[in-house]
Amino acid sequence: MSFLLVVFIAIALVFGFLNGFHDSANVVATSIASRGIPPKIALALSAATNFVGPFLFGVAVATTIGSEVVAQEALTVPVAMAALSSAIIWNLLTWWRGFPSSSSHGLLGGFVGAAVAGYGFSVLVPQGFVKILAGLFISPFVGLGLGYLVMFIVLRIGRRLPPSSGVFFLRSQWVTTTALGLSHGTNDGQKTMGIIAMGLVAFGVLPTFVVPNWVIFASATSIALGTALGGWRLIRTMGAGFFRVRPLHAFSSQLASTGIIFGAALWGAPVSTTQVISSSIVGAGSAERVNKVRWKVALQIVAAWLVTIPTTILLGALFYWFYRFLRI
Repeated sequence: MSFLLVVFIAIALVFGFLNGFHDSANVVATSIASRGIPPKIALALSAATNFVGPFLFGVAVATTIGSEVVAQEALTVPVAMAALSSAIIWNLLTWWRGFPSSSSHGLLGGFVGAAVAGYGFSVLVPQGFVKILAGLFISPFVGLGLGYLVMFIVLRIGRRLPPSSGVFFLRSQWVTTTALGLSHGTNDGQKTMGIIAMGLVAFGVLPTFVVPNWVIFASATSIALGTALGGWRLIRTMGAGFFRVRPLHAFSSQLASTGIIFGAALWGAPVSTTQVISSSIVGAGSAERVNKVRWKVALQIVAAWLVTIPTTILLGALFYWFYRFLRI
């Protein structure tokens, strides 16, 4: 391997680590806030399931990221490095501010900005681009609706159950948190895989796009390590920022989120797990009482989502020109 390829892979794994660090809040926040699982155990469980997930459910998302967004001619090292750099900078900035932004949006924006800066709009592949946009922009609304629906059903059933049924929703979070961790690792872990595999093609190491086993292992390890350390600023926002989360809210939002993220992963759509889980939490709270939700916090997060793609498009273009100046 050339030194530049090693640097590229290292940057990709840093993105995977920060993705796990940034998005660990998604998986464990409600379990911790509802006292369903102790914090350290919740993070350990999430890290383990994030590691296992990418090995179990294929590489459809990685294929979309690495080969269906831009044309082959734009799958170059400067484009990939610029996309990763912009996503990393945005992840760090939003973590510092405590906003649960989307790593997927950041990566997509950086990718588009770098590719268009270097090769023009013609290199964007319509089919893959539409699939990604559909997954990213529709999934929050699906999360909101499904979170509301699941919580509505749980409330209706709960009225017929004895008070002791609350123990079920408390303990069942071990199952739902495990499933959510597997779905998160499956979807988000593949984003790092797709970038690395794309870089291997650009460097001439691979003749065609394929995800080697060592790339799966390295990507799964990086996201698991990031998850284990946990972004506590974001955990506080997700777990307590919207409203006071109780066990039935945690159960409902986790169940809804898991279904959406798994479905998207099998379809090959890299959804934003941050958006899906956040909107599912809001949906669950709204089903109980609309004014239960702190809508000001929700609107602040929506604002962060809206500026993510244009900001990272600009960052991606700037990083591309920087790497071209360095003759990478």
